[in-house]
Amino acid sequence: MRAIALALAAGVLSLAAISAPATRAPADDPALTLELKDHKFQPANPTIPADTKVKLTVRNLDATPAEFESEDFDVEKVIPGNSEITVNIGPLKAGTYEFYDEYHEDESTANLVVQ
Repeated sequence: MRAIALALAAGVLSLAAISAPATRAPADDPALTLELKDHKFQPANPTIPADTKVKLTVRNLDATPAEFESEDFDVEKVIPGNSEITVNIGPLKAGTYEFYDEYHEDESTANLVVQ
């Protein structure tokens, strides 16, 4: 009886593995790195692919903290001085999405171009 139960369980697990949708590992996602220095992002207007999840790293090269923010793609993260954060964004539709350092918005506003 136990052998039948084990065989049945193995069959169910095999069927679940076959019918499960394929997923990509996060390491397969495209990546973008932004640097923030003197309250300005580089690159200022980066481009990423549309309809694709992207791993975004923001490096704060200044000694003072920054707050990476975008209402357009819903991110708000404080970055201590001389450190970095990583977030996943998207998938986003084609268009232009604004982002900035909220602590220095007038100096830092830039756009993410999605194509």
